[in-house]
Amino acid sequence: MLYLMSIPGMLYFIVLKYVPLVGSIIAFKQYNIFKGIFGSPWVGLKHFQDMFSNQDAFKIIANTFIISMYDLLIAFPAPLIVALLLNELRLVIYKRILQTVIYMPHFLSWVIISGIFIGILSPTTGIVNGFIKWLGYEPIYFMGLESFIRPILISTGLWQGVGWGTIIYLAVLAGINPELYEAAKVDGANRWQQTLSITLPSLLPTFTILFLLHIGHFLDFGFERVYVFLNPLNHVPGDIIDTYIYEVGLQKSQYSFTTAIGLFKSIVGLVLLLLANLLSKKATGNSLY
Repeated sequence: MLYLMSIPGMLYFIVLKYVPLVGSIIAFKQYNIFKGIFGSPWVGLKHFQDMFSNQDAFKIIANTFIISMYDLLIAFPAPLIVALLLNELRLVIYKRILQTVIYMPHFLSWVIISGIFIGILSPTTGIVNGFIKWLGYEPIYFMGLESFIRPILISTGLWQGVGWGTIIYLAVLAGINPELYEAAKVDGANRWQQTLSITLPSLLPTFTILFLLHIGHFLDFGFERVYVFLNPLNHVPGDIIDTYIYEVGLQKSQYSFTTAIGLFKSIVGLVLLLLANLLSKKATGNSLY
């Protein structure tokens, strides 16, 4: 029965994950839509050479790396911090209300989220610029300045995703044996010492697994998450690999070139995952395999 129940999941991965991998060979071909994948001529590593010699592609990869690094350092630990803060609340109703409010943005599409934040940051009707003008300063066109696009991408992702991660950590916190805290109280440990000695070590395995899963998608920041915020004024520092693949691959029909970039992104993610998994196994004893 368990094997029968696993069939839909296996079909999902086979049809939508493994079968499309066959199309990756067009990264080594000069793809022609009329000749097909197998009829197009081989060109070897030409598209990879073009990628590393193309200044635009190099800038796009650098943008993706920088934005993903900011996301890893700022947005990834946020659910853990929020979960620890919520766990300290003693009023259950207040805790549940806060948890629901934080989790709600997870159900919003990026189109809706972009509309909300573009409205909030509007130089004419936005609440942020309304406060700035109230202070006596000139309004700021946040969506038109290159220096603001990366903070906007990180902050919107943080707002949208922190609730989901918080639920995972709260579930782990609920499973910690309360006798451990009682024993720590008897020994004279305060709340901060209990957090350092009991709570954080209990969360470490879950944090490690989520970190490894995140690092495997390090360069996979998300097309829709970025594209809805881009415009001609902030395009240069905000353009990432996924949006570049859409613009060059689909709009300009350079399928083989952008497939090479996508394959490079996947290889980098795989290497980072293997390295992080190895380091995690040696440092903490926790790993994916």
